[in-house]
Amino acid sequence: MAATGLEKKVKDNFLTCSICLEMYTDPCTLRCDHTFCRKCVTSYIQTRPDAVQYETIPCPSCRQDTNVPHPSRPVEEWAGQIKPSIVIQGLIDTYRFEEDMPETSSTCCTICQKLGETTPGVLWCAECEVALCGKCAKIHLVSPISLNHGLCDLSSRSKVKRMIKCREHKRNRVEFHCQDCGKAACQTCCIIYHRACKTVVTIESMKPGMKAALMEKRLGMEKRLKVRSKKVDISNEKLQINSRITESAVQTITMISQTAINKIKKKETQLLDELNNISQMYASQLRADVKLEEIEMQMDRQHCEFIDQALVSDSEMDLYEAYQAWESGAVEVEDVRDTDSAYSRRIDDIRFTADTDNALDAIDNLQLGEIDVTYQDQGTCLPCPMLVDTIHSRMADDEMITLFSSVTVLSVDGIQTCVVTDSSNNCLKSLYTRDNHPCHSKLLLDNSPHGITQLKQKQVMVTVPESHEIIKIAVNPDLVHLSTIPTSNEYYSLAVLNVSTLVACGMDCVGYGTVDILDMSGDVLRSITEYDDTSLFAYPWHMCINNKGNILVSDWESASVTCLTPEGGIVWRYAPEGDCALRCANGITVISTGDILLVDAHKVIQLTESGEFVRELLTLEEHNQSNVFCDEYGFLFLCTGTEVKKYMFV
Repeated sequence: MAATGLEKKVKDNFLTCSICLEMYTDPCTLRCDHTFCRKCVTSYIQTRPDAVQYETIPCPSCRQDTNVPHPSRPVEEWAGQIKPSIVIQGLIDTYRFEEDMPETSSTCCTICQKLGETTPGVLWCAECEVALCGKCAKIHLVSPISLNHGLCDLSSRSKVKRMIKCREHKRNRVEFHCQDCGKAACQTCCIIYHRACKTVVTIESMKPGMKAALMEKRLGMEKRLKVRSKKVDISNEKLQINSRITESAVQTITMISQTAINKIKKKETQLLDELNNISQMYASQLRADVKLEEIEMQMDRQHCEFIDQALVSDSEMDLYEAYQAWESGAVEVEDVRDTDSAYSRRIDDIRFTADTDNALDAIDNLQLGEIDVTYQDQGTCLPCPMLVDTIHSRMADDEMITLFSSVTVLSVDGIQTCVVTDSSNNCLKSLYTRDNHPCHSKLLLDNSPHGITQLKQKQVMVTVPESHEIIKIAVNPDLVHLSTIPTSNEYYSLAVLNVSTLVACGMDCVGYGTVDILDMSGDVLRSITEYDDTSLFAYPWHMCINNKGNILVSDWESASVTCLTPEGGIVWRYAPEGDCALRCANGITVISTGDILLVDAHKVIQLTESGEFVRELLTLEEHNQSNVFCDEYGFLFLCTGTEVKKYMFV
């Protein structure tokens, strides 16, 4: 049947391997929930030398590491140890079944059609996947091979329980699942390929577990949907805020620019007025000079005429009078120019020298303002955390004020369960929501609990330093005491190193800081206390395991974070000095990207996987934050003494 547009989108977006770009073949899902063909994962591992070095499988999409259960086996077999994706395989089988299924509108008998006839079909055989006419149906029911095949009406074939055929043994139905190999199998496959396997079960018996797993996945997806919906709302709100900020900035820039233009215009007017005034003054001076010269010229003409008359006169007295007037200076022209201060400095010339370079430089250097942009570097800085919930755990029978010291979050049968240690009330508490009602459970202990870590899907382990104990507890999500493991040292924090080994930090019997590798019975296999004859720890308070399987220890007294290999080697140490020095190194956790979150007094700082400072991620008013935890859905949980604050990254 031709795929519809929706089916094509499902195939392209959910059933296609991002490495080979083909429909999944034997899909397997890594720890980060990204799925690939098993053969593609094997090929990818062989291109990554770091994968062999650290004995992990890095995700081709997000680079998160997946631990290999048995890394001692050949690299070619590592991908075979990863859990298969039953859900995606089921979708692929469904898609192929629908693709191979004849068109619903077709009513022709499949057998008659092969004989060149077009007989209308009336019945459907789900096992043979053929449409049958009445005559062929009778033959089908008496044939030894198809004697027990169930037939149904052709119109209701889509409601028939679908059967998956074995790809190798075409006539056999897939009814079994080998948990050792992680593969579906028919009866013949079980006999031939899985005789040595210890756990081969029927797919029918897996239904409750598959339903529970799918329900948990669905709940997880619902949480992701809520988170993404919240992020969409926040992004839309940011769009509106950005629009308002941009509009305001445009108005401000326009106003400042207009102010600058007005000042330039004012400068222009002042310069033109000055030029005009000086030009008018110079013109007045020149006009006065012209007028004076004209007066003197007129007087000179009159004197010339007087002398001419004397010269042409026959009278000696006329000539004598003219001579005497010249000698006495009576004919001298008096300088009648104004001697006021305005003319004390005469203008000789007017020129305008343009300061073009300085003017253009001033315009180029003109600062109307600055636009500040904060960039989110996805490879370094985490998005900002936003508070989404505050979890209170004050219970009616608490004798003291609640004082949380550690927190972890589990998904128990699809219920998100927050488990916290209340050191002031000597108890462990589980907080969860069931049927939209907040619920809690409380388990009293002999002394104050401190560190907590998840052991299995429904189990946690808690340290009780004063009692020299590690307690194993079931989370259902109510709390049930399972067993108590005595220890030789006081442990404040612990983590699961592998299926048979724990790592714990605290103080040894003589009061020195130590990190111990323990077996599941509490016996110390190896202690890490010194490096090059120097004590490593003063007061190791919290710890966790990073994506490489190394141990991260925060030391409260020495204000440092140390990254150790399980063998005791130092990978790096973070102990800044001066203004950047840590005040009180407390809780520590690792997120999916490998980055590290460290609680330091009243703030949470982000470090890279290699121990380099990135930024202060979160700052609160309280100064008694103790521990921090990031769950599989990316939510951040922070103990603040009397409550647990839940954040999401936006």
